[in-house]
Amino acid sequence: MRSAYSVETVRTAERELMARLPEGALMQRAAAGLAAACADLLGRVYGSRVVLLVGSGDNGGDALFAGARLARRGAGVTAVLLAPERAHAAGLAALRRAGGRAVGVGEAVGAGGVEELVERADLVVDGIVGIGGKGGLRPDAVPLAAAAERSRGAVVAVDLPSGVDVDTGEVRGAAVRADLTVTFGTHKPGLLIDPAREYAGSVRLVDIGLELPVEPELEALQHVDVARLLPVPRAESDKYRRGVVGIAAGSARYPGAAVLAVAGALRGGAGAVRYVGPAADAVIARFPETLVSDQGPKHAGRVQAWVVGPGAGDDAATVGEVLAAEVPVLIDADGLRLADAGVVRGRRAPTLMTPHAGEAAALLGVERGEVEGARLAAVRELAGRYGATVLLKGSTTLVADSGGGAVRVNPTGTSWLATAGSGDVLSGLAGSLLAAGLSAVDAGSAGAYVHGLAGRLAAEGAPVGAHDVAAAIPEAWRNVLG
Repeated sequence: MRSAYSVETVRTAERELMARLPEGALMQRAAAGLAAACADLLGRVYGSRVVLLVGSGDNGGDALFAGARLARRGAGVTAVLLAPERAHAAGLAALRRAGGRAVGVGEAVGAGGVEELVERADLVVDGIVGIGGKGGLRPDAVPLAAAAERSRGAVVAVDLPSGVDVDTGEVRGAAVRADLTVTFGTHKPGLLIDPAREYAGSVRLVDIGLELPVEPELEALQHVDVARLLPVPRAESDKYRRGVVGIAAGSARYPGAAVLAVAGALRGGAGAVRYVGPAADAVIARFPETLVSDQGPKHAGRVQAWVVGPGAGDDAATVGEVLAAEVPVLIDADGLRLADAGVVRGRRAPTLMTPHAGEAAALLGVERGEVEGARLAAVRELAGRYGATVLLKGSTTLVADSGGGAVRVNPTGTSWLATAGSGDVLSGLAGSLLAAGLSAVDAGSAGAYVHGLAGRLAAEGAPVGAHDVAAAIPEAWRNVLG
């Protein structure tokens, strides 16, 4: 499990650790890890040109001490000081003793000034703003960030890219775009959530000895975590013991949504799939093993969970009938629009809602861009407002429970999954996991993980259709179970 903690939690842990260590020892640990990561990225340190972008906080100190280590190995290191009078004194002295130099933002260092210095570097280290920074970069730092982006060399961020919000993943102005972020002690939420995640590049965690609480702010499942969740039939299992999932989806206009939801469900671990809706002929033609009914959800037979909404059009009656069932329900697509908020809040059985950003925006009464720019806040608000578990689909899929606790972020996926019908496959897959007995949080998290991995395997860097993703689920499942 990869965990991320808030600024407040990290700072508390740092203070407790510093109280037990000699003065400056914690910064030296961070600087050593940062210097090692920079050296790995450079390959050949001797003779390389390194530029440090140094603000007034501890991140600037980390950058200066790391720069001193690189200078002692033969790199030409220049620190660009955004606030020379407030630069970390000990770090600056260490850099100069090692043969490095420091210049102010406005100093003459050639025809092109410090921006040309940055552009010509083999490596640029972003130590402008620490984890306490809010909003975008200050005006004097914006040209340096732009020069770093133009640089021919790699850009390494210290703890997080300057200008992003570490607790929320929001980017409210100009920010540094890094190729690698070296973070200390633990991951931070902004390194795992878009849009900030896009600015972080690859992330390397350096252990500095922090003691952190059991429950993080954010957590990302890994293969071993998902493997523990995926249902595996036992010798005495039959199709009913493994769980039966009901799919109420599709319409005369959107029969394909039903087919794709059933495809995901059949590969999701439940023992059987019941389909209710007007696309029965299309479903049976593609998946003859499906149990179909034209009597509505109440008379479809016993199920352990329902999926309702994909391609449902305006069939509010079916959505209402499913929500009245005393089993877990996954609501997707049109079902999100048709579901009565009061009914959802009043359900005693678990509810899992799976909106994309546009649907989440409609439910919250805001613009789509507001959801995309503040995904963590949006998923938490939706979960609280509906009293449900919410899986917010997107470039970083988040799963939040109405009872609070750590929000889960899905680490798998590919941009090729942004294709029509992909969400229908996910609904069927996660619904099947609900029927197999997983909690709403686990079903959403494991479903998103396997779905994202299936998308990668199906695409392999090329366009992919939703049916290809569904077909790749067994391979993804085997990959997880190892």
